[in-house]
Amino acid sequence: MSDAVQTATSALRRSFHYRDLEAAGARFQPVADAAVAWVYGDDAGNEQTRARTLGIADLSPLPRTGFKGRDIGPWLAKQSVTVGEASNRAYPCGKGSLAAKLAPTEVLLLGALDGSDPLPGALNDAWTDDAGLCFPVPRRDASFWFTITGKMASSMFAKICGVDLREKSFDNHAIAQTSVARSNTIIIRDDLGAVPAFHMLGDSASAGYMWMCLNDAMDEFDGGPVGLEAILALRK
Repeated sequence: MSDAVQTATSALRRSFHYRDLEAAGARFQPVADAAVAWVYGDDAGNEQTRARTLGIADLSPLPRTGFKGRDIGPWLAKQSVTVGEASNRAYPCGKGSLAAKLAPTEVLLLGALDGSDPLPGALNDAWTDDAGLCFPVPRRDASFWFTITGKMASSMFAKICGVDLREKSFDNHAIAQTSVARSNTIIIRDDLGAVPAFHMLGDSASAGYMWMCLNDAMDEFDGGPVGLEAILALRK
């Protein structure tokens, strides 16, 4: 990676509420075709420590996509993407991507955290209007993507979400389609090594509101924003 740039506007894609990230001290890094909040300070060690306890990263600019329809399973299989029978489960696929099966007729696909997997874009390019009852959903344009990490994450969520997200009740790759801070949200557990991690997706129009609510809920646990650099470090 090159040195972090100072503004989010250096790339075509950026966070839906990038000004809030800039106000929090974010510096940005080009990842894939986007500018992603890479760091929030000069001490990488402190930021990684925060991510292990309670951190929130805005990954909204990273590649992702989605598809709906009765024929979604056969069509994805033709693209060499296999998902299991169970809904509300996430299935690793591609080169670091994650296929989240929300229903028998709906799959959300999150690209690799480092932006390196071409699968989301390849699926969009492969879709044609003769794919039967299988239609693309513009997830990258329509929904924010936050990742919350750390051992205190489930305790923080308990303040603003009615679903028990502790490991004994919500295991790795489980999905909850629920309400967080009175806003419809998808939560996908996707642990980073030994560190609990949860992807959150919701309406892009509420990105700033949800960011504020989550940061407020984190104050009690000394949690706060972390950059993608800290998130990637957890995988090691």
